[in-house]
Amino acid sequence: LFQFGSISVSPPSRRGMDREDGTHCAYDYSVRTPVKTRRRVSEPESVLSDRYIPSRTGGSLSSRASIVDEMSAGSQTSPQCTRDEENVSYTQMLRSEILGMSPADRLQGSPESVLQYKAQKRAMSEDVFSVSPGGLRSSSCAPTPRKVQRKIAKAPAKVLDAPALQDDFYLNLVDWSSTNMLSVGLSKSVYLWSASSSRVTKLLDLPGEDSVTSVSWAQRGLHLAVGTNSGDVQIWDTEAGRKLRTLGGHRGRVGTSAWNGGILSTGSRDNSILHRDVRQPDESFAKSLGHRQEVCGLKWSFDEQMLASGGNDNKLFVWNLRNPAPALQFTDHSAAVKAIAWSPHQNGLLASGGGTADRCIRFWNTTTGTPMQAVDTGSQVCNLMWSKNVNEIVSTHGYSFNQVVVWKYPTMSKVTTLSGHTYRVLYLAMSPDGQTIVTGAGDETLRFWNVFPGHKTSLGGVHSHGFAKVIR
Repeated sequence: LFQFGSISVSPPSRRGMDREDGTHCAYDYSVRTPVKTRRRVSEPESVLSDRYIPSRTGGSLSSRASIVDEMSAGSQTSPQCTRDEENVSYTQMLRSEILGMSPADRLQGSPESVLQYKAQKRAMSEDVFSVSPGGLRSSSCAPTPRKVQRKIAKAPAKVLDAPALQDDFYLNLVDWSSTNMLSVGLSKSVYLWSASSSRVTKLLDLPGEDSVTSVSWAQRGLHLAVGTNSGDVQIWDTEAGRKLRTLGGHRGRVGTSAWNGGILSTGSRDNSILHRDVRQPDESFAKSLGHRQEVCGLKWSFDEQMLASGGNDNKLFVWNLRNPAPALQFTDHSAAVKAIAWSPHQNGLLASGGGTADRCIRFWNTTTGTPMQAVDTGSQVCNLMWSKNVNEIVSTHGYSFNQVVVWKYPTMSKVTTLSGHTYRVLYLAMSPDGQTIVTGAGDETLRFWNVFPGHKTSLGGVHSHGFAKVIR
C-alpha cells in the first residue's frame, strides 16, 4: 500500500500464470473489452402536449361543455328561419374542419374531461384525395340544395277582346309566327298583332259572304296562308302587305293547313288533303285521300318526313309524300280528332286528342306503329301543343270544363289547371320563345298565359310587351 499524502492507491492485483515451459510470467494486467449494447428506444404510447397546454384535437369542446345546439335554439327564437339554418350549417362545417368534430359527436357527448392533454391519433381517410375545400366529414353538414318549384300564375297575363271570333270546333283561327307576330281570323278579316310593338294591323278583308276558316304561318314567319270558306287558299306577304297568289282545288272550306318548308298542305271539308309547292306555278302536285269526313287537323313532324292528319271520322292517319296511301292508321278514338302534336323531345312520338264522345289524349309510337298510353281528361280535347323547353304538353278543352291543362310527360300528372274562358277553348298558339301560350274561345277573348320556363332575355315574353285592349 503506497500512500501519497492522504490518498491511498492499491496496485493492480498480481496474478501469476504458468507458461508451457514451466516459467512464471510477469504480472498480467487483464483488461476487459467493453461490449456494445443497443439501447432499446421505446416510443411513447401517446404524444403529450408541451407545458401542460390542452390539445384541441383531443376533445370536442362544444359537446363536453354542453353548449346549446344553435339549430334548436335558432328555430325557436329567430324569425328568419332560412338564414339561421344557413348560419348553423356553416358553423357545423367550420367545427368539422377545424376541430375534427362531426354533428354526431356533439349529440352523443363524451365521458372524458373537458381538457385533454393527449393528442388523439387520426386515422388516414379519403379526405387527402378530395379536391373539395371541405373534407368528407364536413360534407354531411352541407345543406342539400333546394329544388326551386316553378310557379305558374292562375290568372292570365293579359286578356284581349276579339270580336266575331267564331265558336267552331273545326276551324283554326289563331297562329303565332317565328317573328313574334300573332295572326287572328275574325269573320271575313285577318288581323296581325306585333308582340314587339303592340301594333295591330288589318291584313285583308274577304269579298262578299266569304269568311276566314284557317290561318297558318310559314316557318320563317314572313308568309301567311289563309284558308277560306269558299275553298280557296290565299298566300300573303305580311311584310309587304300584299297577296302573292290564290290556290284553288278544294270544293269545301279549308279548316286546317300546315307548312313544310315551301310545301303547303291543306285539309278541307271535301275530305281531301292537297299538297302544293308555293314556289311552283302548278296548283298542286300531290293529293292524299283516306278520310271519309272533314279533315280538321294537320301537323308535319319536326324532321319534315311525316304528316299527321285527323278527321271528323274519328281517324288519325300518318302520311309520307312518297306514298299516296297512309303509312299508319289509328282508329282508337271515338270522336273527331282535331288536336294533333308531334313531340320535339322524342323522335316519332305523336299525341292526339278526341272530341266530346272520346275525351282522351292518346300517344303513339309512329316508328313502330304501336299505341303507347291513353289518358281520359273528362272533357272535349280541342288542342294539343308540346313545350319547346321542357317535356310537358298543354291541352285545351271544351265541353264541359273549358279549361287549359299543363301535363308532365310521361307520367301525365297535372302541372297546373287554368280557368277563365266561359266557352270552349278552341284555339291555341305558342310564342317563339316557348314561354307563353295564347288561347282563344267563343267568348270572343284571347288570353295569354305564362306557363313554361324559358330564357329571360329571349324575345316574346308577355310581361315585356304592352298589350292593346282590343285586337282590332
